Amino acid sequence: MNNQTNAIPAGYRRNAIGDLVAEERIKPVDKLRDEVVGNVVTKAKALRQAMLDFKLATMGEISDFVELSASEYGAKYGGKKGNVALTSFDGQYQVRRAVGEHRVFDERIQTAKALIDECIHSWSGGADTRLMAMVEHAFRVDQQGRINVNQVLSLRQLDIDDDNWKQAMDAIADAIQITGTSEYLRLYERQPNGKYVQISMDISSL
Repeated sequence: MNNQTNAIPAGYRRNAIGDLVAEERIKPVDKLRDEVVGNVVTKAKALRQAMLDFKLATMGEISDFVELSASEYGAKYGGKKGNVALTSFDGQYQVRRAVGEHRVFDERIQTAKALIDECIHSWSGGADTRLMAMVEHAFRVDQQGRINVNQVLSLRQLDIDDDNWKQAMDAIADAIQITGTSEYLRLYERQPNGKYVQISMDISSL
């Protein structure tokens, strides 16, 4: 890329549509607005990086403690898939690490849907319209053209004593693919009523 092509000449600024505008033609209030926005975004980016550094360091600290505790003291923390909850000695604070899986369906989900449709249509007297509506809702695609895994898995909770239905539910389970995991860090503080409330790290909710 030729950097000279994108260079802004002295005494000019580039506006939102890419045109060069001479400094003397820019209103003072527009310059001040630009300065305010620039300062806010610069500070926000620095804060975001600090939060990222904090998360990475905290995740490492939690992992080190869990490993030490397991090896030296035989204590067990957490639950399935690496989830961990650590509580302060006085019970006032909790630090929780949660590991979430990214799940998608492969092409076999279409076979599962076909099995479900065949099952419903084969039932004598026709299927409950509410069940048909639940199935159609579960298999809706989002804006990215993906089927929501949790919605489809909700069908497996239905107590239907039918071999073909159970076969379709097994096909759903077989179609799930794990594409990755994400680690989430959440901090909690105990309230006077004994309930733990999450300490918000979302700037918009402060």
